[in-house]
Amino acid sequence: MAFELGRDGPNVIMAGLDGSPTSWRAVAYAAGLARRQESRLLVVYVAAVPALAALAPVAEIAIEESLDAAAGALRHELESRREWHTLKAKFRVERGDVFSGLCQVADTEKVDAVVVGASAQAGHRLVGSLAVRLVKAGRWPVTVVP
Repeated sequence: MAFELGRDGPNVIMAGLDGSPTSWRAVAYAAGLARRQESRLLVVYVAAVPALAALAPVAEIAIEESLDAAAGALRHELESRREWHTLKAKFRVERGDVFSGLCQVADTEKVDAVVVGASAQAGHRLVGSLAVRLVKAGRWPVTVVP
């Protein structure tokens, strides 16, 4: 019988955060998993830059400042939560497409599980939500929190 070297359970749990109520619940769920499994928690905010921002340099600067402010507010909210400081946790900000950004971070950080909030947008029933796209990618176990 061969034994696996390493550890039982996930080493890194990644949660996607966009500030929506479902994404905050996903972070709370992932934090609970990380605490119980003694895993690292990686919270990722992917700031989606609008395509039209490249057309007007002045608008691009304003959008970048807005995205930085949003990321700062999310970081502040996370760090003000009591349980954040008891976890081995990290907050990371990426720019670009949300799906691609989460996939890239999950691959580079070698995450063992991805937790995201369910989409509340009606259009995602037709086009497909981020969660569905992550599940279809099939590279990590994905938990969708309502």
